[in-house]
Order: sequence, then structure tokens, then C-alpha cells
Amino acid sequence: MAKTYRPYVPEQDLLLPPSLQDWLPEDHLAYFVSDLIDQLDLSAITTVYEDEERGYPPYHPVMLTKVLVYAYCVGVFSSRKIQRRLKEDVAFRVLAAGNEPDFRTIADFRKTHLPALTGFFEQVLRLARELGAPRVGRVALDGSKVKANASKHKAMSYGRMREKQTQLRDEVKQLLAQAEAADAAEDATYGADRHGEELPAELQRRESRLKRIREAKRALEARAKEEATAAGQSADSVKPDPKAQYNFTDPESRIMHSPDGFVQAYNVQVAVDDLQLIVGQAVTQDTNDKHQLMPMVTTIEQQSQSTPTQLLADAGYCSDENLAAIGQTTIDAYISTRKQKHGERPGRCPRGPLPTRATRVDRMARKLHTKAGAAVYAARKAIVEPVIGQIKQARGFRQFLLRGFDNVQGEWSLVCTTHNILKLYRLCV
Repeated sequence: MAKTYRPYVPEQDLLLPPSLQDWLPEDHLAYFVSDLIDQLDLSAITTVYEDEERGYPPYHPVMLTKVLVYAYCVGVFSSRKIQRRLKEDVAFRVLAAGNEPDFRTIADFRKTHLPALTGFFEQVLRLARELGAPRVGRVALDGSKVKANASKHKAMSYGRMREKQTQLRDEVKQLLAQAEAADAAEDATYGADRHGEELPAELQRRESRLKRIREAKRALEARAKEEATAAGQSADSVKPDPKAQYNFTDPESRIMHSPDGFVQAYNVQVAVDDLQLIVGQAVTQDTNDKHQLMPMVTTIEQQSQSTPTQLLADAGYCSDENLAAIGQTTIDAYISTRKQKHGERPGRCPRGPLPTRATRVDRMARKLHTKAGAAVYAARKAIVEPVIGQIKQARGFRQFLLRGFDNVQGEWSLVCTTHNILKLYRLCV
């Protein structure tokens, strides 16, 4: 007797129109994102379209918002990949209700409404409080390098610019002389109304490079003066460091040291609470975290509308100045005074009182060596480092798609917002 199978007729038409609601289970992430977006204030996005009556009707901004947020939740950041998912992925098709905007529409929507999308971070935090998440208490702080949308090979140092500028000036002079000689020879051979095209094109290429290098030099000189002014020094005679770098693709990015070596990147900051909700986030151009402690405390207060009671941070944030500043607040800080090796345990706490000449760093080191202090600080790795891993490894966000400091800040805010949405989804569903 032949084996009996369930019916399989690929060419069979559907007898009744399918319902999109039946394509996914009720507790699917796509429905959670859709319901959550419906609770947010989207007026900053929708009002842009209400006063424009010309042209073909645009895609609904609420639909594009839901698709974009869901895409970032599941680790799809490229507009071209989002377009492909809108054709092939059931969840994307359900959210879009059959609409298929192309990648340019998606990219333009993200770029146009980036400031409004940035505001979602605080709205989602407030919604988390309404859903029962506790107010900010213990917070762990950490920074990470995320690659910019630019190659480090497109960067040039100030010293190299000076050398290249001199070289290009000489080449332009030589090409001008060759052009004049060629023009004279062609005039004698063909007449005054004929000329060649190769040398002028070569000359234009070198002149354009020379112009870009001049602009880059001026930018580095302006940056050096700003840094001198911020440090309370005279900016009149200051010169950039010969090793100071300028990237021609994304001038606002910086070369930074990371586990992958030196990369063209931005330094992102996150403050995470015990539920692994991000309660504060920012982007900086600084290559290390030394100057980010107090700015991040201010950022947490602004974005979460609350002051943390405890703050845990690694040695990258430790300095006598930072410890003095955090000591003026009500925050109970636990900041490592040195970089610890993986799996390293703090030694026994030294006996006896601290010397009278002990610095703030010495006092913090003693605090972390106590049994209670070591237990508190040990929680840092379990709070904040998994969040960095979930963003960079699980969702694959290792490089910004946008260029420029303001755009990168907006994109990082969207990444952190979708991280919190995923946490709320797991807590609620």
C-alpha cells in the first residue's frame, strides 16, 4: 500500500483571501513592536506629511516606522536588506500590510526623521516605567568602539598633509609647464583653435586633491585651537600634532584602538540598570572614557528623569578628577582603579587605616578591596557587558551606516531603543 501524505499542491490557488493576522503567532515580536509603536507619540513624524498635498501619496509614516524599528530589533540595518525582507519575510510583510517600499524610500525616511526617531529612546523608557520597571537604582557604565562608515586608509596625518601639499604644488607647477609647452607645440602644428584634453584633466585631479588637503589642514588646525581653548591655553600659536588624523570620508570619526586593532570609529557609551535596560546612551569622539563619567551621569538624569543611587564603572573612567566630581553627588560610586585580567579576583583588603596622604584613587582601591565593595563591583560585568555583546554580537551591529557625528548619535539612539524594546518584549511576553 502506498504511503499517504498530507496534501501538497504548490500550484493550488487560495480558496479564500488569507488573513495577515493568521500568519504569525499572537505573541510574535512583530505584533509587540506594532502595539508599542501605536502607544508612542509620532506627531514629529506624521506632521511633516500633513501639510503637503502635492505629488503621489506617500507610504504611511506609521508603517515605515514600524518596519524600521522591527528591522533594527532583528539585526537588519541595511535599507536594501530591509527591502528584500519586505518581499521574503512573513513578519516584515505583516507589519507593512503588503506594502513594498524600495530601499531608497526607507533610507530617506530614516535620514529625514532621525531626530524624531532619537526621541523614541526616552518615550520607550517612560513606557517601561509604566509597565512596572523600577526606577533607576544601580547602574553600570561602559563604553565600546563602533566602526564608522569610513576606512582608516582614507585618513591622513597633519604631518603627511604638509608633505603631500608640497609634493602636489610641485606636480601642479610641472603640469602647468607641460601644458603650456604642449599648447605651444599644438598651436604650431594644428593651429590656435585646437588643444589636448589629457593634461588639463590630470591637472584638475591634482588641484582637487590639493584643495581637499588644504581644507583638511584647516579643520585640524581649528580642532587644535578648540582643544587648547578648552584646556585654558592660548590658541594663537598652537599647531596640530603631526600625528593628528583627518578622515576624508567621515571627518568627524576618529582612529581608535579596539580589540581589532586601530579602527576608524566612534566611542559609544551605555548606562544599564539591573534589568539590563539602557537608561542612558551617548556617542563621543574621545578615544577613551576618561572624560565621560560625569557627562554620562548628566545624560542618565536627562534621559531617564532619575539619578542613580549606585554607579559601577571600569578603570577607563578612573581619575582623581572624576572621583572628586562623583564625590560631590549623592551617588555611591564603585570605579575600578586599574585594569583587571580576565577572571582575576581582588586580593585581601589591607589591614589598618589608610595613610593620611592617601589619594582619592587609593581610597577607591581600598573600597573595592573590602568584602562588600568587591561583591558590589563584581556585578558590573553581569549587568553592562552582556548588553554590549547582545548589540554587537547577537544583532550584529558593528558598524554605523550613517556618517557625521549627529547622524551617528541618532543611529546609536535607535539601536539602544530597539534593545530596550527587546527587553520589554521578553519581560512582558
